[in-house]
Amino acid sequence: MEDDSTTLYVGLDVHKESITVAYARGMGEVELLGKTGTTQADVDRLCRRLQSKARHVCVVYEAGPCGYGLYRQLVQRGFGCMVCAPSLIPKKPGERVKTDRRDAIKLVRSLRAGDLSSIYVPTVDDEAFRDLARTWVSAKDDLKRARQRVKAFLLLHGVRYTGRADWGPAHRRWVSAFAFESVWQQLAFEEQRRAIEDRLAQCARLEEALREAVLNWRFYPVVLALQAMRGVQFTMAVGVLAELGDLSRFAHPSQLMAWLGLTPSEHSSGEKRRQGSITKNGNSYARKLLIEAAWSYQHPARVSPEIQRRQEGIPKPIVDRAWEAQMRLCRRYRKLVARGKQKNIAVVAVARELAGFIWDISQLAMSLAVPHEGLTA
Repeated sequence: MEDDSTTLYVGLDVHKESITVAYARGMGEVELLGKTGTTQADVDRLCRRLQSKARHVCVVYEAGPCGYGLYRQLVQRGFGCMVCAPSLIPKKPGERVKTDRRDAIKLVRSLRAGDLSSIYVPTVDDEAFRDLARTWVSAKDDLKRARQRVKAFLLLHGVRYTGRADWGPAHRRWVSAFAFESVWQQLAFEEQRRAIEDRLAQCARLEEALREAVLNWRFYPVVLALQAMRGVQFTMAVGVLAELGDLSRFAHPSQLMAWLGLTPSEHSSGEKRRQGSITKNGNSYARKLLIEAAWSYQHPARVSPEIQRRQEGIPKPIVDRAWEAQMRLCRRYRKLVARGKQKNIAVVAVARELAGFIWDISQLAMSLAVPHEGLTA
C-alpha cells in the first residue's frame, strides 16, 4: 500500500492539444504516465489518477503560450503547482535529443532536486488588466509603425516636410492637405494616412477604457503614488505595474532590480572580478519604461506644475519620498557623467535605482492606503 506521506513529483510537458505526464514517488524511479488531452474533462481525469497515487502531489510545467489556465485548475484541485521559467531549466552540455517524454522526465528530476525557478502567476483580475494594458501598448506600437510607413512613402517619392516632422498639429495639417498628381499614388497615400487615424481612434478608446478600469484595480493606490515621482506619468505607472504585478513578492529592492535585468552581468574567478553590461533578464517592456523615465533625471531636481498636480491628495510621506528619490537620482546622474560615463550607461544606472524607489513607494502606498479620490488617473 502506498505511503500517504510520500510526495508524488509530476512533470507535465504541455502543448496545445496534448500533455505528456511523468512522475516519481519520493526519491524513486521516474515513470511515464503517458499522454492526455488538454480539455477540462481530460485534466480532471488526470487529477483523479494522480490523487489515487499519493496524498501530496507537486506538479510542474514550463511557462508557454497556453497561459495559466492549467495552473489554476491544478491549484483548485489542491495540488502544489509550479510554472517554471524555460530559460532557467538546467541542461546537460552536449544533449542533442529532445522529446516530449524526455522533457517531462527532466522536469520531474529537476523539481525533486529543487533546481527550478518559478515564475509569478498573476491573479485572474490582474491578468485581465494586464491584457488590456498590453493591447493598449500594441495599439500604440501599431500607430508608430503606421506613421513610419507614411513618412517612408513620402520620402520614397521625394516629398519632404520643411519643419519638424514630429506629428504635431502643423505636421498633421500638412500631411492631411498634401495630394499626389497620380490617382493611384493618391489612393495609396490616403489608405496609409487613414490607417493612422484608425490607430489614433483605437488608442483613444483603449486609453479611456484603461483609465476607467484602473479605478477598480487593487493596485490603483500604487498607480497614484508612483505618479508623485518625476518621469512617472500615468502610462509609465500603469505599464510597469501591469507587467510586474504585486511588488510585495520581492523581499528586497535588489531582487526587483535583478528581475528586471538592470543589474550588471558578471564573470568572476578567483581574485578577478569582471562586470559587463546589464543582464536584460525579465520583462523587457517594464525595463524599457524605467529607462525612458530615468532620462528625466538628467535635468536639475525641481517640482514642475505637472508633478505638483499629480501629487495633490497623495500622503506626505510618499511625496517626501518622491522628492528624496529625485534629489538622489539627479545627483547620481551628474556624478556618473562627471566621472566620464556615457550618458546611456548613466541612465541605466539611474533606472536601476529608480526601480528600488518604485518598490519602496509601492509598499508605502499599500500601507498608507492612498485615497482613491485623491487624484484622477
